[in-house]
Amino acid sequence: SKIIEDSDYVAVLFYKPECKKCIKALQELENIDDEADELDIGFVKIHDEDLAEEYNLGALPKLVYYRHQTPIVYEHELQREEDVLEWLVENKATGDEDDVIEEVNAKTLKTLISNIDNLVVVFYDEGDDQSETVLQELENIDDDCAKHGIQFVKIDDAKVSKEYGIDDIPAIVYFEKEIPNVYDDDLEDEEEILQWLLSQLEKDEIEDVTDEMLDKLIKEGKAVAVLFYDNNDKKSDKILNELENIDDECDQLGINFVKMDDTEEAKDYGVTKFPKLVYFEQGVPTVYEGDMENEEDVLEWLDRQTSSDEIEDVTDEMLDMIIEKMQHVAVLFYDKDSKASQKVLAELENIDDECDQNDIAFVKIDDDNEAKEWGIDELPTMILFERGIPHMYEGDLMKEEELLGWLVHQKRHSEIPEITDEMKDKLMRTYDHVAIIFYDKDDKQDIRVLNELENIDDELEKEEIVIARLDNAEEAREYGLDHLPALVYFENEIPAIYEGDLMNEEEVLEWLKLQKYSATIEEVTDEILQDLIEEHEYVCVYFSGACEEGEKCDKILDDLENIDDELDEAGIIFVTTEDMSTAKKYSIKTLPALVFFRNKDPLIYSGDLNDEDEVLAWLTDEETLEIPGKIEEVNIKMLEKILSENEHIVVFFYHDEDKKALKIITELENIDDECEEKDIDFVKTSDDDIENEYDLEDLPALVFYRHKFRTIYAGDLMNEEEILEWVLEQYESKPEVIESVDRKTLQVLVNEIEHLAVLFYDDECETCPKILEKLETIDDDTDKHNIQFVKANDEKLAHEIGIFSFPALVYYETGVPIMYDGNLKNEKRILQWLVDHKNNKLPKPAKSKQRETVEDTDREDRIDKRKPKPGKLKPIPKLSSPVIASTTNKPARSAPSKSTKDNAKEKPKPQFRPLSKPQPEKAEPVKPKADKRKSDDEDDECFYVGLGHAGRVTKKDKKSAKEDDSFRCCPAKVEKNTRVTQMAAQKISRRDSNEAESQFAFKQKKLSDVADATAAAAKEKKAAQAKNPIDVKVKGKSKPKGKGKKDDDDDDDDDDEQGLFGKLGWW
Repeated sequence: SKIIEDSDYVAVLFYKPECKKCIKALQELENIDDEADELDIGFVKIHDEDLAEEYNLGALPKLVYYRHQTPIVYEHELQREEDVLEWLVENKATGDEDDVIEEVNAKTLKTLISNIDNLVVVFYDEGDDQSETVLQELENIDDDCAKHGIQFVKIDDAKVSKEYGIDDIPAIVYFEKEIPNVYDDDLEDEEEILQWLLSQLEKDEIEDVTDEMLDKLIKEGKAVAVLFYDNNDKKSDKILNELENIDDECDQLGINFVKMDDTEEAKDYGVTKFPKLVYFEQGVPTVYEGDMENEEDVLEWLDRQTSSDEIEDVTDEMLDMIIEKMQHVAVLFYDKDSKASQKVLAELENIDDECDQNDIAFVKIDDDNEAKEWGIDELPTMILFERGIPHMYEGDLMKEEELLGWLVHQKRHSEIPEITDEMKDKLMRTYDHVAIIFYDKDDKQDIRVLNELENIDDELEKEEIVIARLDNAEEAREYGLDHLPALVYFENEIPAIYEGDLMNEEEVLEWLKLQKYSATIEEVTDEILQDLIEEHEYVCVYFSGACEEGEKCDKILDDLENIDDELDEAGIIFVTTEDMSTAKKYSIKTLPALVFFRNKDPLIYSGDLNDEDEVLAWLTDEETLEIPGKIEEVNIKMLEKILSENEHIVVFFYHDEDKKALKIITELENIDDECEEKDIDFVKTSDDDIENEYDLEDLPALVFYRHKFRTIYAGDLMNEEEILEWVLEQYESKPEVIESVDRKTLQVLVNEIEHLAVLFYDDECETCPKILEKLETIDDDTDKHNIQFVKANDEKLAHEIGIFSFPALVYYETGVPIMYDGNLKNEKRILQWLVDHKNNKLPKPAKSKQRETVEDTDREDRIDKRKPKPGKLKPIPKLSSPVIASTTNKPARSAPSKSTKDNAKEKPKPQFRPLSKPQPEKAEPVKPKADKRKSDDEDDECFYVGLGHAGRVTKKDKKSAKEDDSFRCCPAKVEKNTRVTQMAAQKISRRDSNEAESQFAFKQKKLSDVADATAAAAKEKKAAQAKNPIDVKVKGKSKPKGKGKKDDDDDDDDDDEQGLFGKLGWW
């Protein structure tokens, strides 16, 4: 590796000493050794099969050419030395002149990231036009980067992109000592990219990472210090400035210092308050509790963490996070006040380092409640979590060497883990597919069965079926299991019992795969059936009685399995049983029979069991689902179905353990019949996390839905008469002209409605009421054009999709958002804009990634084009993937024509042939516009969007400074939409002390930062403009560009200022 580091060009032959083909290749290649020396190409051989495997070289011999430490593999015949020499010369010339970026695969990339301090990776898609354009630009700076010790490679691998959290392709990621930093400016401005990369070499800053990048760093067991911060928080900003002073010192300690501003993702790490500093070593987190503004104390604390040999103490939230994110975690549940625990802890501290060496995270937790959740009654107890699955240690904890041996053995050899009853419940809540073997560990036959089933453990892992064993006869009896061993498969917590031979592991494997991948009605015992009826709202049971294969009852069961998936989607559990105890309890004498339990209330099917379609229609019919005199309990699936199919629904959201809520339900059932008379459905739901799913601040809550639009009741929930009056008032009242929606409703609308307009507003917006009033006059018109118009007063939601100024109008077409950048007071123009978009008269953004196409200007306050960093909005997936864009008909950067590309394909080209750089377009003369406005433009005032001129965000409790004022835009006619810089705030690196006040900026290029090539291009453009003067006559005296000008027009508006893109029209 030293030769590769010290030499720019090295050819390395990987070989095996006893390989005849290798010996022949070596003899031939020795003939060109002298020629390689003359070309300053080092030629060496190496016998290192492990390194060859690391580089994924395949069969040896293999020749690898290292150009500035970047490997290129020779894929042809090595015994033709002349061809090899020609290839070396060609690639050296390519490296010197053609600036081609080397292609790497996933394995090579991993090696490069681990071994090269400064690496730039271009994630691209070979079939994407934009990727080709970006690569063409970047190849112009490849050699410039190499001169400064920065290596440049590219990779076309969607899986690798996903690993690093890259959602938009193409993308540039700079790795400095394995720490990634995403470039989020214009990817087609190679000079700007070069300046950014060179600035990374000089900066002393903490890198910003995505949650996927952070996960990767943590899972790899690296020492990582993470500052979780909020980019809109003043305190976060101040602490970040302080901690960036110790970034280099952390590098010297071997600590990777990164920051992450995703407050939602931070919750996965147990972080809810910001800023917060957390140190991870081998995946184990330690929270800093001191003063973060004192960087020297922080550095001292981090230094102690690297040298400490203690087993880290964690909280229950941290433990959950570690188990979820780390492959292997050893957890000691202990009591710090117990002498026995203290003795064990003293012994186990001796094997902490050995666990680190074997990539096993070792932590301890003193939390009785957490121990009980895992079914641990005695402390101390050791549990190894392997990919989240617990393995209990039953040996002597005082013998640390035996424990270490057990931990390493469990990591290297797959075994079926021993669990407790509570662990079983946790596994079923965590995983969709779980198989449990109930057995008696003192029974030799049971042990033999276990040994056989160990043979299919690896296959089950590939099928993502978790298997575990449980020595608990009492728990087995709860499932109606009288004989052990027994195998029970749980799918979404619904059990199915295996009736075959457990000694035949192949048969067991096939049965488990069949259960997972096919639509089968699970067979259950009476005990399981009773639990299902008690715990679930809707359970359909096929009582078959004793039924042999081929009999009528068996044929009916086969037919009913055709509707199992449809019932599952509707939230109805479908099972079958031969046991008769439950049937007798409900006086079911004629078999086979189908009984539908609705909130434990049975209803017997009297139709034809041979007609599965008729059965499905009966089970999903509203009259079947309703229980007279009771409010039906529904699950989330059923609630979504009801909301999508019914016009008026009242929903009571509550927690089932809330006693007050149960009293409220008793009161509400007194008005259920009155609601039914008005055809108003009344349901209740208490599913886990229902308040977050439906964006409710507090439970219990009563909500009235009309066509999916909701109104929340704010009165006394114990007063049923007042509630009935309110419900009837909602039913009879006319809906708002523009309906208000919450986050959940907006998610449904975006996913289901093809043409949707959303006005985002907030309570503090002074102009919002007037604008709403104007827009309500076009609501009927949008309806005529099948455009749904809604409004949303959700500031957090708006911020997540890049809206920071209110009001704002977004049009969604098949889930793709487009920002309206005109004047919101002009409702006629808005209507025309919406209709034009619907009728495809305006250009639309692609679903992948939107880019600015505004041409460069010489304005002092212009805004550079930016590539937005992908946002995340979990509740509304389609809102986050595409970036909100406004439309424009300005000419975009020219792309190679199809014919040109086709011609290029016909010509043979070398492996690393460079792409030609597109020529700049010449400016076209602009015709002057008419000197008058149309009537619908009279109220087209200038308006404000985005962030301030300095690219800062006005913080909370801080008055807006002059430099923080919003950008000003004076729109032209709708046929000539202005292009507003995307409103999503963009993360940027800190470039200098003047910009340290904010994490967001719309970058403004300074003349001092422009490279020589850019200056030359500007002169060329100026010369072109001199040849083609623009014939524009403007009344009055010309004003200097920039901010601070006054309105000198004689109208009432302030449109004289040139705004964002200069004067946009002449009137």
